[in-house]
Amino acid sequence: MANDEGRAADLTALVQAARNAQEQWAAMPYTQRAKRLKKAARFMAGRIDELTTVIHQDNGKLPIDALAAELVPAFMAIDYYIHRGKALLASRPVRGGSLLMFNKKSRLVYHPYGVVGIISPWNYPFAIPFSEALMALLAGNAVILKVASDTPGVGRALAEIFARAELPPGLFSYIEMPGREAGPAFIASGIDKLFFTGSTAVGRSLMALAAPRLLPLVLELGGADAAVVCADADMDRAAAGIIWAAYSNAGQSCGGVQRVLVHQRVYEAFLKKLSLLIAALRPGIDLGPMISLRQKEAVETQIAACLAQGAIVAAQSPPAPEGMEGAERFVPAMILTNVSLSMPIMAEEIFGPAVALVSVADDDEAVRIANASPYGLTGSVWSRSRSHAHALARRVNAGAVMINDHLMSHGLAETPWGGFGDSGLGRTHGENGFREMLKTQVVVDDILPGAKRDIWWQPYSEPVYRGIRAIACFLAGPSLKHRLRAMPGLIRIFFRYWKKR
Repeated sequence: MANDEGRAADLTALVQAARNAQEQWAAMPYTQRAKRLKKAARFMAGRIDELTTVIHQDNGKLPIDALAAELVPAFMAIDYYIHRGKALLASRPVRGGSLLMFNKKSRLVYHPYGVVGIISPWNYPFAIPFSEALMALLAGNAVILKVASDTPGVGRALAEIFARAELPPGLFSYIEMPGREAGPAFIASGIDKLFFTGSTAVGRSLMALAAPRLLPLVLELGGADAAVVCADADMDRAAAGIIWAAYSNAGQSCGGVQRVLVHQRVYEAFLKKLSLLIAALRPGIDLGPMISLRQKEAVETQIAACLAQGAIVAAQSPPAPEGMEGAERFVPAMILTNVSLSMPIMAEEIFGPAVALVSVADDDEAVRIANASPYGLTGSVWSRSRSHAHALARRVNAGAVMINDHLMSHGLAETPWGGFGDSGLGRTHGENGFREMLKTQVVVDDILPGAKRDIWWQPYSEPVYRGIRAIACFLAGPSLKHRLRAMPGLIRIFFRYWKKR
């Protein structure tokens, strides 16, 4: 339940209560854990409109954005993780790596971390923490959740949803505390792993704080994603898709389009298509306001810096009409041209409805510019040739690359989410994300009947040295002839398995 005091001492007490509850929870069969979490899912399903409204009121995003990008992905996550979780938790054999170790059989075994901390952002305040908490609980962990201070209503709604799962007391806790205090407090509280979604600067500070105790972190940080539009792209689909990925949620998406790299042969035609679509965006219907005046000012400052360096606003959506909800926080969608790599629109994360449009001579230039950013969260390639698009996608330095689409992979529960470089560490979502909730253990079993020792055990002797050398020569011999020469020594050392001394 919500803790309005939000002090570090309260958090430490919550962690201790969570640890006590987690032992009982982890011992419970997976089917029972899943059954309880299905109760939370049913409660959530009966309140779709109510939850949409809460997200809209807290974040300011349009109701359809709240529904399509937060609730629908959450429902897909429920179905995927509940049904896949049991298989992902099951131990599995490790295929042997060498015939010489025929007597060793290995299995991977998965254990919950214990108490997982989740610090989630304001831009997707429901979908991000919901999936992470669901995975953590299914994997047998306890959860302490802290949402962004700008979206406490969503946090309380999540707390109510998980309360309906009838979890052991203390297993799931929701705490409200100032963002500047949360990271240090969570790391000092005794949690076993921390999932943080937010800015790269804060992610770096959390890594430094976590280092003394080697606390494992998963960091989903910033992005300045590139969309590569090839000469053979379907211009209508590419334009419509980039408009959505750039301006949904008022551009406040770490995985949204920020840099559009267009082949020079179609650059002018593509700019015209984008300009027409931007002009048709309706404030308050197709494009919502920023979450806060603070965020609006930050974006406007970055845009002003670009304009001062020579960038041009080539197209812009209509201004907010008088009386529109959130009009004071509204920033029109815009396209900047005549940009350089040193401008904020190309070198920084612009968390707002602005994109740069750049003409490129060929694929090589597009990849070079796409990979010039320190961020590597997502990207996209737009082409009618799937083979060409796949080849190009693999050259883009990003954790997720979409073909003829952008941004939406975050909604696919089965795909891992996370980036390269300044975009973070680790993965959430999919099998990779589920396994981030687990510690991996390998159990190695010796299955050789009657064996008294391994051949490399003491006591050492010259024959033991020669026998082990024969093994090395057999493994690394430059030719079949060299390997065959090692066979007699290998056979002699083999019988040492059954010698007592």
